[in-house]
Amino acid sequence: MTALIPGERIASMIASIVPGAVAAQDRGAAWIRAETWPAVARGLRDGEETDFKFLSAVTGVDYIDHYEVVYHLTSFRLNHRAVVKVRCGEGREEPAVPSCVPVWRGADLQEREVYDLMGIRFDGHPNLKRVMLWEGFPGHPHRKDFLR
Repeated sequence: MTALIPGERIASMIASIVPGAVAAQDRGAAWIRAETWPAVARGLRDGEETDFKFLSAVTGVDYIDHYEVVYHLTSFRLNHRAVVKVRCGEGREEPAVPSCVPVWRGADLQEREVYDLMGIRFDGHPNLKRVMLWEGFPGHPHRKDFLR
């Protein structure tokens, strides 16, 4: 079984890659400042003690007052995994985070799905357009306020 790196440990690893990048942590995850995400992602992928070559999931989460993007990372060589979260600015207007497609090509479709269903923009994405719904569809159906 692949071991989950505790939030405190992954936060420490991230702080050594990009000082000041960690906004918060808990038992199972670390929250990263959005503007540092591209450098953190590269460091997590290329670091000798992290080696997260595989991005297994990109998920958007709708909280009452903000949005987050959750990244599930795996290192097959080191047999460990981690959860990293990025808060999408403040409030609910125009949520956005930097794209990680330049780091993990497999994020392409996952970021497009989150954009399509949640409306979270991924800045720098090479082809950010709807993937499940048609262009012109009104709104984003996985948002809590979709039908209001």
